[in-house]
Parts: sequence; C-alpha cells; structure tokens
Amino acid sequence: MAAQEKNMQEIEKAKKLNHVPWGEEYEKMISGMLYDSWTRDLTAARFKARAFANKYNTWFPPASTDPATGFDVLAAERAKMLKEVIGHLGDDIFIEPPFNIDYGCNISIGDRFFANFNLTILDCSLVTIGARCMFGPNVSIFAATHETEVQSRRDNIEYGRPVVVGDDCWIGGNVVILPGVTIGRGVGGGCDRFVVVDRGGRKQQGLARLQYHCQQGPAKNVWRAQAI
Repeated sequence: MAAQEKNMQEIEKAKKLNHVPWGEEYEKMISGMLYDSWTRDLTAARFKARAFANKYNTWFPPASTDPATGFDVLAAERAKMLKEVIGHLGDDIFIEPPFNIDYGCNISIGDRFFANFNLTILDCSLVTIGARCMFGPNVSIFAATHETEVQSRRDNIEYGRPVVVGDDCWIGGNVVILPGVTIGRGVGGGCDRFVVVDRGGRKQQGLARLQYHCQQGPAKNVWRAQAI
C-alpha cells in the first residue's frame, strides 16, 4: 500500500545525492506515495538516464588503444560516465554493461563495487548499496511498484519502496530484489531467487548463511530467505 504523506527522512537522504530532479512529484515518489510518473521533470530525468545507458552500454576504446592499458582506459571512462548520472558513487566501481536504470540519481553505491553483465535498477525510490558488494550477472533491483487496482495503472500512477543492500554482500546471478527489501551486512545470496522479505546480516561475523524456503502456491519461483 502506498504511503499517505511525505517521508521527510527519505527526502533528507536525497538532499545528499547528485542530479536530483527536485519537485512535488519527485518528493512523493521517493516517499512511497502515489505519484504521476509523466510530469516533465521526471520524464526529463528518465530521458537523461536513457541517454547515459545508450552511451555507457556501447562505448569502447578505439582500436588503436594499447591492449596492455586498454582495460584501465575502459574502467576510467566508465567511471566518469557513471558520475554524470548516479546519485552517489564511491571509489573503485566497475559495472559491466549493459547497465540500465530508471533515474540513476536515486542510487547510492559504496566503495569497491563490482557488478557483472546486465544489472537493472529501477530506482523510483532510493536504492542504497553498501561498500565491497559484488553482483552476479542479470541482477535486478525493483524499487518501483503499482497498485493492484487497474485505474491507477491506466493513469500512469505508481509508487515505490526503498531498497537497501548492506556492506560486503554478494548477490548471485539472476537474483531479483523487490521493493522495500533490506539485505543485511555480509549476506551471500544464491542464484535465481526473488527476494521478497528482508535478509538479516550478522554484524559480528559479517556473513550469514541462508536457508531458502520455497513459497507454495502460484508463485512457486518466489523464495523466502532467513538467516541461520
């Protein structure tokens, strides 16, 4: 269910981010309220994000580049492009393309982050990724959602929930993290999972083994995780 009032805590967090398209609908969006996703300020921000993705996902050093230094050139140029759109970016970041985002400005990434191919982040709410995290290929983070009632979807009305991934997490390939999920520090996740509930981390050890329980019923591909 969508929030009924603005979340001042989330708005204060957003004030520390770069490239934010401030406005009434933006504040409602990151607060988890129903909002109109087709206002000019939000469509302009998404256009910028798509222009970034087009460049980031297709750029490669010229053929004349020395192979011995080519990877350094590639990493430096990609980091430069990321800083032009991501809300907060730590040091030593490497994201393999294709990399797709909704806005980019709502994403905060800590130091020493690596993501393998085809990371998708729908950052209609704040998405915070801690330091020293690793993502496998085809990881998706969905901070966006919709009401089950049809009319609001017809009217382009939606809402979101923030997603948090703690420090030192490893998220395996094909994992989908859904709106409102918090993954605690040091958690290692398996492949081919839908994360629909919070995963706790062990602050003292920094790692948590996970036991997966298949949810019965229509959503048989949804797995719930609990730290053990």
